[in-house]
Amino acid sequence: MTLTVRSSRPPRAAAPVRRILEQALAGARISDIDAVTLLRSRELVAVGRAADELRARKTDPAKVTFVVDRNVNYTNVCKTDCDFCAFYRRPGDRAEGYLLPKAVIFRKIEETLAIGGTGLLMQGGHHPDLAIEFYEDLFRSIKSRYRIHLHALSPPEIHHISRRSRLPVAETLTRLRDAGLDSIPGGGAEILVERVRRLIAPKKTKAQEWLHVMREAHRLGISTTATMMYGHVETLEERVEHLRRIRELQDELHGFRAFISWTFQPDGTRLGPRVERFPTSFDYLLTQAVSRIYLDNVDHIQSSWVTQGMKIGQVALAFGADDLGSVMTEENVVSAAGTTHRASTDDFVRAIRALGKVPVQRDTLYREVRVFD
Repeated sequence: MTLTVRSSRPPRAAAPVRRILEQALAGARISDIDAVTLLRSRELVAVGRAADELRARKTDPAKVTFVVDRNVNYTNVCKTDCDFCAFYRRPGDRAEGYLLPKAVIFRKIEETLAIGGTGLLMQGGHHPDLAIEFYEDLFRSIKSRYRIHLHALSPPEIHHISRRSRLPVAETLTRLRDAGLDSIPGGGAEILVERVRRLIAPKKTKAQEWLHVMREAHRLGISTTATMMYGHVETLEERVEHLRRIRELQDELHGFRAFISWTFQPDGTRLGPRVERFPTSFDYLLTQAVSRIYLDNVDHIQSSWVTQGMKIGQVALAFGADDLGSVMTEENVVSAAGTTHRASTDDFVRAIRALGKVPVQRDTLYREVRVFD
């Protein structure tokens, strides 16, 4: 199967879209208005070809990367009551709320290392009882036992820890880094627009607070990713405003190594019944392609096969993505919202080879671990 759409010239498209794509392919930065025009145009093939060409200029076009790690949700106890989340349980829920003991986390790490994994993605809820000392002890315990990259704690979690511990964000990050934190995932961004956040997560970290955590992390030399969860109550203009805030911070400190977007998963959430139209696979591919064109200063774009399924995840590799993300040996948050996709290293290798590309296992920082010739 061949899905490559790369070309040095965009295919026939409406004049405004053609102008924007030619501008991007010539190396000029597109504006917010341009990005909205592309999203509204529905010119998927033309936009996808331009995104694929720009991807080929950023990373080796012959290769597609992925990481073998494990997503461990150390607790589902959370006090923020986000309307889009089906995973969390309120504090005091003795029936379904949990906090994983160290022994369970250690076992999960050992299982990950046994299959050639290199990283641990660890995220949880805003647990009201966990101050910074809990995380310092846990991280030091992990690092004293295992050689593994600790990619942990989204910006809202770090913001919560800093408030719970009455510490500045920079000091919180410094202490977590010194205890073993290697990098930070971009979760909790949702849409970085206050109107949207008031509607879907009014108790959660505000947009500027999310950006502040990331800015302080980048100043400390802590690498991070950036994300966007869309397809609920935001407008196309607000989707682009989110991308602009990522691009501006990247211009400032260049600390984001990758961008990952995914569509809202509605099952079991309070937000689901309020959404008038859910994104299609077409919407997903178009949004990802536009993000590749707009985010001209971010090196890597990950395909979200976990929410879209492997087929669309594979197609997304021809629409601006250069990476399949994680094999996701464990995943709980998206699964709680009714979407469950599973894959192994062998599945990834087959999917990448089917595109005529070379599969490459990487680590969290995009260093090559194994090339599948």
